[in-house]
Amino acid sequence: MNRTLGLRLAALAVFIWICIAWTQNPQAPATLANRKLAEDLYVIALAKGVGGGNIAAYLTDQGVILVDDMFDRDYAPIIEQVRSLTDKPIRYVLNTHQHDDHAGGNAKMLASSAEVIANENVRSNMLRLNQPGLPRVTFSKEMDVNLGGKEAVALHFGRGHTGGDSVIWFPARKVIHTGDLFLTNPPQPFIDYSNGGSALEWTSTLDEILKLDFDTVIPGHGPVSDRAGLLKFKADFEAMRSRIRGMVQSGKSKEEISRTLVTEFHWADGGLAVQQVDAFIAEMKK
Repeated sequence: MNRTLGLRLAALAVFIWICIAWTQNPQAPATLANRKLAEDLYVIALAKGVGGGNIAAYLTDQGVILVDDMFDRDYAPIIEQVRSLTDKPIRYVLNTHQHDDHAGGNAKMLASSAEVIANENVRSNMLRLNQPGLPRVTFSKEMDVNLGGKEAVALHFGRGHTGGDSVIWFPARKVIHTGDLFLTNPPQPFIDYSNGGSALEWTSTLDEILKLDFDTVIPGHGPVSDRAGLLKFKADFEAMRSRIRGMVQSGKSKEEISRTLVTEFHWADGGLAVQQVDAFIAEMKK
C-alpha cells in the first residue's frame, strides 16, 4: 500500500473511532456567553463545560451573519445567545472548516432558513465523511457576504489545520475569525492530515492572513487575541516544526518525537502526539 495513503487511512480510522465514541457518550449542550467587540459584532463562546469553537455574530438590520455554529447539540443555546442580541434572523453561517465543533449545527441552521457558506474543500471533506449539513454555497478563494450594508469576507489562503480552512474578515471592524488556524486554548495545533492539513503549509497560510488589515483576532478556541498573539503563535509553530524536522532528519524514533511534542510543546500526552505523529514525521521528510 502507498505509504501516504496508508497514513491517511490510519488518520481517518482515528477520526471515525472518535466519532463513534462521541455518539455512544453524548454530551449536554454547552453553557454559552457572549462578549461585545463592537456595537454590532460579538463573540459567542463557552462560559463553562465542554463544547464547540468560538462563534462570531455580526448584526445588521436585515439579519445576522454567524461564523461557525458549534456542535449540533448547541443549536438552542446559540439561538438563545443571538436572541439576546437582536430579534433579526440568522441569515448566513460561514464555516471556517468542517469539524463538528465548528460546523455541527449546519443542518439545523439550514432547516431554519439560514444559508451555509464554506470553501469548496469543506464540502468535499463533508461529503467524503458523510457529515450532515452540507454547505449549499461554496467558493474557491474568496467570497464577500453583504447584508444590511455590512460586509464579511471569507478567504481561503491555503492548507493548515485542514485543506479547507477559511479566515473570515470583518473589514469595517478590523477583526478576523481564524477558525482553528489559530488557537489560544489549547495552544497546540491539530494538523488534520486526513482532511488535507499540512504543517509545512500552515505558516504560509498565516503569512497571507497577516497581510489583512486587522487588530483583533477571534481564534478557533480560547480567549480573543490580537495581531501580536497571532505572530507569536506563528513563531511558536515554526519553532516546533523546526525542532521536529531536525529530529526526523537525525533519525530519532517515533517515541522520542512524541515525547518531545508532549514535554517541550505541550501536546496532549496519548492524544494528538500519538494520532498525528506518523503523518507529521512523513511530512517532515519532504
